[in-house]
Amino acid sequence: MKIAVIGMGIIGGSFCKAIKKYTNHYVIGMNRTKSTLKKAYDDGAIDEMGDEKSLSQADVIILALYPKASVSFVEKYGKYIKKGAIVTDSAGIKSEICPKLSELSEKFGFEFVGSHPMAGKETNGYDSADETLYNGASYIIVPCNASEKSVQVLSDLALELKFAMVKITTPEEHDRMIAFTSQLPHVLACAYVLSPCCKNHKGFSAGSYKDVSRVANINAELWSELFLENREPLIGELDTLIDNIHAITDAVKANDKKRIEELLEKAHKTKEALGE
Repeated sequence: MKIAVIGMGIIGGSFCKAIKKYTNHYVIGMNRTKSTLKKAYDDGAIDEMGDEKSLSQADVIILALYPKASVSFVEKYGKYIKKGAIVTDSAGIKSEICPKLSELSEKFGFEFVGSHPMAGKETNGYDSADETLYNGASYIIVPCNASEKSVQVLSDLALELKFAMVKITTPEEHDRMIAFTSQLPHVLACAYVLSPCCKNHKGFSAGSYKDVSRVANINAELWSELFLENREPLIGELDTLIDNIHAITDAVKANDKKRIEELLEKAHKTKEALGE
């Protein structure tokens, strides 16, 4: 296939490198900053430095852009996309953009299949792109009324790129679960490092500090957009977290060792039952 990847950041760049490493597909790269696109070409991560007219050649188009930017890109360049091509995104929210991209797919004659690669790093940009980034990761597909054939094409491609599993779901379930598994930990990490103690942690910290604070090295522009576009599910998870913190806080304030033990043991058993 001819696969166009739009955006040469860590996600798009990693898709390009993985496609070139593990498959025989032809990769067309597009990026706003031409020097980055040239670097990807010189690295052998892409076969062609494309522009909007290159979209007419692509069988599959991967939008490795921020959610709103993905919609804006298709609104602007949808007329160039080949009829019947598969267009997928890589955004961390789905309920907000899937209806818009599905509507655009009907207007321009392509098939939209939502997707979300569950992988990343604390660093961003093309220089952080890695051909092995997706090895062993989960690839979430949100069909959004696309044909089974198009869903299968993306599923097969994901497995070619060494994703460990493909998860099929709805926009609503995706956003509800991502609020818990991805967005909430980022909120927790950011809230944690805002403590005045953080600047003096060296010499006092080990694995626990690193585990909790790791994802506070955050892309503020992207994650603020993701938080707001997934506002209701995230608020629900934040309320649950706050309730649980209050329960432990109240037990500590009351000097209630038995209650603290009960709460900690409940958490221990919950985690243990998952076998992780």
